[in-house]
Amino acid sequence: MKKLLLLLLPLSVVGSLSAQENDSIQKKDYGKVFGGFESNSQWYLNDKERGLSHPEDPIRSNNYLLVNYQIGSFSAGVQVESYEPNALLNYNPGFKGTDLGTYYASYKTSKFEATAGYFYEQFGSGLLLRAWEDRALGINTALRGGRILYRPSDNVRLTALYGRQRSGFDVAHGDVYGFDSDFNLSKLFKFESSDLSVGASYVGRYEKIDLPDPPVDELTNAFAGRVNFIHNAFYASGEFNYKQKDVLLNALNTLNYDFIKPGNALLLNFGYSKEGLGIDATLRRMENMGFLSERTPTSVGDGISTSLNFNDKILSFTPALTKQHHSNLANIYVFQAQGRVSFVDPTIMMAGETGGQLDVFYDFAKESMFGGKYGTKVAINVSSWYNLPGQYRFNPAQYDTKFFGVGTKYFSDYNVEIKKQLSETWHTAFEYVNQYYNKEWLQGGELVKTNIVTGEATYNFSPSKSIRVEAEHMWADADFKNWAGGTVELNLNDKYSFYVWDIMNYGNDDAKKRIHYYNVGGAYRIGATRIALNYGRQRGGLVCVGGVCRFVPESTGVSMQISTAF
Repeated sequence: MKKLLLLLLPLSVVGSLSAQENDSIQKKDYGKVFGGFESNSQWYLNDKERGLSHPEDPIRSNNYLLVNYQIGSFSAGVQVESYEPNALLNYNPGFKGTDLGTYYASYKTSKFEATAGYFYEQFGSGLLLRAWEDRALGINTALRGGRILYRPSDNVRLTALYGRQRSGFDVAHGDVYGFDSDFNLSKLFKFESSDLSVGASYVGRYEKIDLPDPPVDELTNAFAGRVNFIHNAFYASGEFNYKQKDVLLNALNTLNYDFIKPGNALLLNFGYSKEGLGIDATLRRMENMGFLSERTPTSVGDGISTSLNFNDKILSFTPALTKQHHSNLANIYVFQAQGRVSFVDPTIMMAGETGGQLDVFYDFAKESMFGGKYGTKVAINVSSWYNLPGQYRFNPAQYDTKFFGVGTKYFSDYNVEIKKQLSETWHTAFEYVNQYYNKEWLQGGELVKTNIVTGEATYNFSPSKSIRVEAEHMWADADFKNWAGGTVELNLNDKYSFYVWDIMNYGNDDAKKRIHYYNVGGAYRIGATRIALNYGRQRGGLVCVGGVCRFVPESTGVSMQISTAF
């Protein structure tokens, strides 16, 4: 009781206690509090040259405060979110106002872990289940319910969960059940230079169907199996996923033909890595793998579905397996994974995707012919993606795919990047990119073929002070046609950095659309805190993080980002 009273006393009173009593309080473990705060705000402005008018609420802000508490094996936390007076443009309409976003309580030991409340999880590659958060994309698909992890040994991990998936400040109607297992078999087979593991997953989504004689079960079951093998410098993995036939209901509670068939996905990855050389190949085939936590997507008017337009209520994780370019121009035509069935019209009928990506990295040694004094790094990336081959019929809607082979080409990206250090202070890089973007099938529009070149040079005044200059150009045979751009970035020290960049669509057939998309800004860092300010123009289109994208409308304005951790 005395210790409890001491905790409630003001600090000034505690400070007057005896040294012995103060030492007793300081030695007591009261746990620790940690977390972070992030704010992303924008002031949207009119732009007469582009014919843009600011929205009704021109100043908008997304804010996140995460607070965790941990003591011993117990931890708990909350995340409060505020979208005031509204969220940034084209975020999920469910993110509105200020409210409690997530909360959790967890107990963890070396063998056992139990969580209640909201939690994040991924089974295998995530093709059946990934509950995750990415604030830049407006994604938070945490599950609200319970999860148990059990590790009977270092070689076995078992996971069981139940929950409903977050959607805005609410949750979806569907109940999600899951079980995952991982087994490392290396010790069993007494491998010394190899590692072998296998795993299996189950995900079930239950939702009542208010229709007479529905063509599918109210419980949709999905299964996956995987294997991973490593031997010295070689590695390989494979995963197969199967989903029972399912339906998607539209806002009128009627059937959508797209989903009344089973779905499946095959993912293969293999490679070789040693000093100076790396080879990595990934192949994936997906058919009808759209998997939502609620069969009826929430409609926000004009036929817009939160599930299909805001990455909402999506259980599966299907990133595009292509190179993530840092070039502004190479990100104008970006590929999004095509895992769903989509019959747009009699000429455009898709059932999924098939294709792959290959990466080759090679370092030319120092003092060699191509390496020179400081060595040379070369990276080659090739990716190609296609519709599934087979027979398609628009009315009545039917499709019958072949497992092997390719159909209509969606996208390809062939690129090579060379990095060369010229001296102790000069670093250079060059990249060439060739893209094929079937905009007619992927978005609606013209087929586009591009060739892009970028060159950059960085000069280091000191270990913490540098300037980087980049120039890039795109030749495109259709759509927006040619672009040119450049960037200057200055890092003064560990605290201050500034940049200015501009891209211009100078080749547009419409002279009024030959516009500069300029941006200027800077950032200040101190400890775990970063403050960034930017003014400029946002080119409308897809913004992607890790192969997952969201659409952003064209805008002009001032933006500010604040982030800190404690």
